[in-house]
Amino acid sequence: EVQFAESGGGLVQAGGSLRLSCAASGFTFDDPAIGWFRQAPGKEREGVSCISSSDDSTYYAGSVKGRFTIFSDKAKNTVYLQMNSLKPEDTAVYYCVAGLYCSGSYPLYWGHGTQVTVSS
Repeated sequence: EVQFAESGGGLVQAGGSLRLSCAASGFTFDDPAIGWFRQAPGKEREGVSCISSSDDSTYYAGSVKGRFTIFSDKAKNTVYLQMNSLKPEDTAVYYCVAGLYCSGSYPLYWGHGTQVTVSS
């Protein structure tokens, strides 16, 4: 069973930073792609970022490119999302997700989510 341990959400002022972490385990396949989706109140879920464990390729939504950085610590099986220059529109529940690749049927698995609130 795939399990996620997400942490790092909270309340921050606009312009501030937060770092989300996701420790994922229980995969039946090697080198999962792990990333983050988010869902703001009244809006659909959207992909934020993804990292491929096989070659460390990274992907970002246009709205966060240049402000967010995804990276992994393979020794800890943990993926991080460093979020800088946060804006009120970044307020959402952030879900750690995983799949075979950062595309196609991705994601296959979802974490429970962590709240990020950015005040103006």
